[in-house]
Amino acid sequence: MHYTDDRTSWRHFAWFMLIALIVLAAGIGLRDPWPPDEPRFALVARQMLESGQWLFPHRGMELYSDKPPMLMWTEAAWMWLTGGWRGAFLLTSLFSGLGTLALTWHLGRRLWGARTGLFAAGIVLMSMPFIDVVRHAQIDPLNLFWITLGNTGILLHCLRGPNWRMYWLGCFAAGLGVITKGVGVIALFMLLPYVVVRMRGWQGVLRTQGDGWRWAAGALAFLLAIALWLVPMLATAYGHGDAEYLSYVNDILFRQTAERYANSWQHEEAPWFFLVVIVSGWLPTWLLIPAVAPRWRDALRLREPRVWVPLAWCLLVLVFFSIPRGKREIYILPMLPMLAIAMAPHVVELAKTRWLPRVAFWLTVAAGIVFTAAGVWALEAAPKVARRLAKGYELAGHGEALWIWVVVVGVGFFVAAAVFRPRRGIGALLCGMALGWVIWPLGTYPLLNMNQSARAVMAVADDAIGPDGQLGLVAWREENLLQARRPVAEFGFSRAAAEQLADARAWQAADPAHRFIFANDEALDSCVVKENVRPLGTANRVDFVLLPANATKQGCKPL
Repeated sequence: MHYTDDRTSWRHFAWFMLIALIVLAAGIGLRDPWPPDEPRFALVARQMLESGQWLFPHRGMELYSDKPPMLMWTEAAWMWLTGGWRGAFLLTSLFSGLGTLALTWHLGRRLWGARTGLFAAGIVLMSMPFIDVVRHAQIDPLNLFWITLGNTGILLHCLRGPNWRMYWLGCFAAGLGVITKGVGVIALFMLLPYVVVRMRGWQGVLRTQGDGWRWAAGALAFLLAIALWLVPMLATAYGHGDAEYLSYVNDILFRQTAERYANSWQHEEAPWFFLVVIVSGWLPTWLLIPAVAPRWRDALRLREPRVWVPLAWCLLVLVFFSIPRGKREIYILPMLPMLAIAMAPHVVELAKTRWLPRVAFWLTVAAGIVFTAAGVWALEAAPKVARRLAKGYELAGHGEALWIWVVVVGVGFFVAAAVFRPRRGIGALLCGMALGWVIWPLGTYPLLNMNQSARAVMAVADDAIGPDGQLGLVAWREENLLQARRPVAEFGFSRAAAEQLADARAWQAADPAHRFIFANDEALDSCVVKENVRPLGTANRVDFVLLPANATKQGCKPL
C-alpha cells in the first residue's frame, strides 16, 4: 500500500511539473531580451563567448561590475549549446523556477507528506511575483533557486536529520547564491530560529553532541563555493595589476555589496515598503494568510518547528531587507517558498471546507469580469491610457491587437469557472490563472517584441547606412549593441554622453562618407544640424536618430 501511495504521489508531482513547464515556458523563443536587465546580461554572456574572458564580464569595452558573473556564465552556456540567444537567454530562469518548485515539493513532502508538498509547490506557482520573475532573464530566479536549495538542505538536516550531507549542500548552495547576487547568505539565517527553538526545548528538532566540526564544515562549504569564483578572480586581477581590474575588484566586493546595503543610493523606500508589496502584489497568496494565521498561533502554542522555523526565517528576511533605504520588490521573493511551506499543511485542511472553494470560484469570476471589461473598454472607448500605451509600444491604432488579448485572458477565466464550478473553485482559480499566464505571452510577445527589444530600430539603422556603412553608438543602451546587425564602434557605456559624442565625431571625421553616429536624441548638442538628422524610430519610449557627417557643424564647439 505504501508503494502504491508513493507511486501515486510521484505521478501527481510529474503532472504538476508538466503544468508548471507549460506555464513557465510559454513564449520562449517568441521574443528577444527586453530591458531593463535582460539585454545587459545577454550582451555580457555573448561577449564572454566571443572573447573567452569569463572572470571579468564586459559591457562593450567597459568592465561590468554591478553583479557577479554566475548568471552570465549560465546564459553563455545555453547560448553555446543552442547556437544562439533568442530562446537561450530565458532557459536559466526557466530551470531555476522549475527547480525551486521541485525543492519546495520535496521539502514539504519530507516535513509533512506528499499532498502537503504538492500544495506548497502549488502556492508558489500560483503566486504572481514568482511567475513574473521566472518569465524574465534576471539574476533573481537563479538566486531564488540557490537560496531555496540552501533552506531545504538546512531544514532537512535540522528538522529531519541528522543529514550532514544535506546540511553541507545547503551551505554550499548559500555560497553559490553569494556569487550569484551577493545575498545568498540569507539562507544561513535559517540556523538562527533553529538554535532558538532547540534552546527552548522544542520537540522535533535535531539535537547532537560532539559534532562541532561537522557544523563548522558548513562554513567551509559556504566559503568553498564563494572561492570557486573569488580566488581565480582576485589572483588574475592582482596578477594583472591594471587599475581598471583593481577598480572592478573594489566595486564588486565592497561598493555593490556592503556599501550598497549600508548606504543605498537607489530605490529609496519607506521601512514598511515590503508590507505594501505583499498586499498589493503577492496575489492570491496573501489572501490565505488571514485564514491561516489562527492555525499559526496554534502551531506556536504546540511548539511546532516545521511551521515556525521557516516562518521565523521569513520574518528575519523581511527585517533584513527593510533596514536599508534602498528596496526593490524582488528582494523578498526568496521568502515565498518558505512561506508556502509554513502555509501548506493548513491550506490542505482549508481546501476541505466549503467556503474556500466558493471564494476561489468567485475570485475566478471576478478576474474574468475585470479582464474582459478592461479589454472591451479599451477596444471600444479608446481611452487616453490605451492610446498612450499604443504610442509607446508603436502599435497600430489605439492598440486594438493588444486589448483583444486582454479580453481573451478574461474569457479564459470564464471558461475555467464554467468547467470547474463552485464546488471545485480552487481548481477553477488555478486553471484560470494558468490559462492567463499562457495566453498572454503567446499573444503579446510577437506584438511587442520589435519595439521592446530595439530590433526594429537597429534594423532601420542598418538599412539606412547602406552595405558599406559603419555605425558608431552614442548614449546607447545594451539592447542596441546586442541587436546590431554588424560590428559597431562604441565609446563607452557609463561615460557622459557629451564625451561619447565628441569621440564619435572624431571617429566619424576619419571616414565621413561611410561612418554614421547612432544616438539617443537626448544626447544631441548645439553643434547638431537638426535638418540633417535622420529619425530612426522609438524603442522603449526612447527616440533614436542617425547623424551623417553633415549633421555636425564644422568647427563647432558645444555650448
